[in-house]
Amino acid sequence: MRLFALGGSRDLGSAVAQALGGALDPHEERDFEDGEHKARTLVGVRGEDVYVLHGLAGDDAASANDRLVKLLFFLAACRENGARQVTAIVPFLAYSRKDRQTKARDPVTTRYVAELFEAVGTSRLVTVDVHNFAAFQNAFRCETVHLDTRRLFAPVIARMAGGRPVTVLSPDGGGVKRAQLLKERLEADTDLKVGFGFLEKRRSRGVVSGDLFAGDVAGTAVFIVDDMISTGGTMLRAATACRERGATAVHALAAHGLFAAGADALFASDAIDRIVVTDSVAAAARAQARHPAARIDIVSVAPLIGAAIECLAGGGSISDLLGMES
Repeated sequence: MRLFALGGSRDLGSAVAQALGGALDPHEERDFEDGEHKARTLVGVRGEDVYVLHGLAGDDAASANDRLVKLLFFLAACRENGARQVTAIVPFLAYSRKDRQTKARDPVTTRYVAELFEAVGTSRLVTVDVHNFAAFQNAFRCETVHLDTRRLFAPVIARMAGGRPVTVLSPDGGGVKRAQLLKERLEADTDLKVGFGFLEKRRSRGVVSGDLFAGDVAGTAVFIVDDMISTGGTMLRAATACRERGATAVHALAAHGLFAAGADALFASDAIDRIVVTDSVAAAARAQARHPAARIDIVSVAPLIGAAIECLAGGGSISDLLGMES
C-alpha cells in the first residue's frame, strides 16, 4: 500500500499516516512560471494499492479548481505508472452544493466532478460528510465511501451538554435527515434526553428567507448541525432564533470549517457559545489561531480516515464507519 498527501493537505495526511502507524510516501510537486503544475511519486507504484489524500477547499494558496486538477492529474499519473487501484481520499469534496437544477439552465456540478474522477481511472473515492448524501451516491459509478462524523461529534456533545437537556437542530430543511441521524446516535450512545428541531430557510438569488421554527429549545443546550460552515450566516441565523426562544446554550457543529470571507460576524457573535468542526479543512486551524476569542474546537478526522483505509486495504467491514446498520 502507498499513501500520498498533496500540498496543502500534508498536515492531515501525516496525521492519517500516523494513525496507520507509518509515514506518507514521498512525492514531488512543481509549479511552472505560467501556472501549470506537475506532480509525480518518488517511489514505484506498479501493482500497488495507492491512496491519495487531498482536500478540495480553496484558499489563498490554491483555488478549488487548482486543487481538483492537481488531484486528478496525480491520480491519473499513478494509474499511468501501473498502480493496481487508486483511491482518492477527499475529506472535503468541493462542488457538492449544486447537486440538482433549481433554475433554468443550472449546472449539476456534483455529477460533472464525479465524471472527472471516473475519467482518470479513480477506483474508489472516500469523503467525509458530503452536502447531499443521496446526490453523492447517485452521481458516481465508481465505488464510494462516505465517512460519517456522528461518531466523532456524539461524545463531544455529551461532554458539552453538562447534564442539561439537549436539542439537535438543523438550520435548514435540507439538513433535517443529518440532524435526525445525529439525534439517534446520541440517544443510542448516551443517556441524554435529546430533542429535535429545524428552521425554515429558502435562498433565491442570494436572498435568504423563511420564518418557520419547529421544535422546543427553551431551557436546553442546542447543537446546530450542518455539513459545512462557510461565511457562517446560516449558523448565526439559526443561533439567534434559538436564543430568542429560550435556549440556555447554543453550539455550532459542522464537519467542514471553511470560514470564508464574512465569517468574522460569526466569530464576534455572542449567540454561539462554541463552534466545533473537524480538521478536514486547513482553514479551521487558521481561523482558530487568528480568532482565539471565537471559541473554536477542532476534532480530528485522521483516526476515522485511518480506520477506513485500514479496513479497505485489509478487506474488512467498513459499515460502522459509514454510520449504517449492518
